[in-house]
Amino acid sequence: MRVLLVEDEKRLSQALQKLLQQERYEVDAVYTGTDGLDWARTNSYDAVILDVMLPGMDGFEVLRHLREERIATPVLMLTARGGVEDRVRGLTGGADYYLPKPFETAELMACLKTITRRGEVAPRMTLAAGDVELSESEGKLRCTATGKDVKLGAKEYQLMEFFLRNPGQILPKEMIQERVWGYDSEAEYNNLEVYVSFLRKKLTFLGSEAKIRASRGLGYALEV
Repeated sequence: MRVLLVEDEKRLSQALQKLLQQERYEVDAVYTGTDGLDWARTNSYDAVILDVMLPGMDGFEVLRHLREERIATPVLMLTARGGVEDRVRGLTGGADYYLPKPFETAELMACLKTITRRGEVAPRMTLAAGDVELSESEGKLRCTATGKDVKLGAKEYQLMEFFLRNPGQILPKEMIQERVWGYDSEAEYNNLEVYVSFLRKKLTFLGSEAKIRASRGLGYALEV
């Protein structure tokens, strides 16, 4: 399970990251509403844990944009504002659960498991560009022209997913690093080069015309 955590209180965010990772969730953590919206738009998550009081854009506004753009990812909202009006606003705005602070960690985990079970009834997504498609349910990259497919590792999958969501765009190395390895990762840049090399070899194996091009000093782009 992959979760996006949007919480500006760093200590709380770090505690929640540790808790979720102990429960075998993969977590991406961001600290502003604008970053939360951007990451939710360009990545595939099983759930979003979204604080209300955020810099840049509050949680209600983030939620509104997600639902207007038909992004149906389950959302668990967190807030110190526990009044009935706020809870109603969150739930009617498309949140799946509204949890006032302070909360017990056991309650948060129970809520998260509940809303992700609801999401399992939705069809799994297939991302495609050019002659390649990425199956979320199988974790495979497939070439529609040759009919070949290949299994991807976790980081390969996340990297290819990011390329497929942004075909033709030059993606800066720093942005890719943050999206795939996270803000707090100590991964070196050569890790990115290694995984790009892995994906290039798999695209060649598939017989795809898609190419991952490097732009010197700028980043990488998926050309289809």
